[in-house]
Formats: sequence, C-alpha cells, structure tokens
Amino acid sequence: MAKNILVCDDAAFMRMMIKDILTKNGYTVVGEAENGLKAVEKYAELKPDLVLMDITMPEMDGIQALKKIKEGDASASVIMCSAMGQQAMVIESIQSGAKDFIVKPFQADRVIEAVKKVVG
Repeated sequence: MAKNILVCDDAAFMRMMIKDILTKNGYTVVGEAENGLKAVEKYAELKPDLVLMDITMPEMDGIQALKKIKEGDASASVIMCSAMGQQAMVIESIQSGAKDFIVKPFQADRVIEAVKKVVG
C-alpha cells in the first residue's frame, strides 16, 4: 500500500523536488503546504501517514507546526527538513516529537532512507 505524505516547504521548487523523489519511489504526495499554518490545516484535513516539514517557514515555523500537529494527533509521524547549521532547531524538533530530520540540500537516497525508517 502506498504511503500518503504531506510535503511542507515555503519554496515551491523544494516541494517539487521532494515530491519527485517520493513519487519515483512509490509514495503518494497527498498535499503540499507553503507554511506552518497551512501544514497544520492540511494535516487535519488529509490525515497523511507522514509529514515532511521544513523548519524555516513564514506565518508559523516548522517546529511550531510540529507541536500543533502532535497536540491534535500524538501518533503523527513528522520528518523535519533543515538547512546546514540549524543544529539547535533540529534538537528542539526531535524533542518536540519529530521522528527524524533531513539536511538540505537533499540527497534522494537520504530522503527515502528516512521515509522508509519512519513509515516503511
């Protein structure tokens, strides 16, 4: 069964890149969000198996969105995405319930490895 994934990043090209990696590997991207607020709304609406969440986004950052999603659904699976040098944020996101994190720029095999580890 294909796993449903929600992709959240403020950069359209990043969402497109991630979507491309996921679909080529048999995953289904059920939605996209360009900021944390939209990510929380879309999560509630779509109930995906996994969320790939950028940390730095407008309106609401990825860590706040992660906390909101986990408040509503403690079993939510979220993988955080961050640029190099955001170690403190990565640690905070793991403490807030993220299952893993991927560092930008992405390597396709690392993205798939993280996704498989979390949702199979």
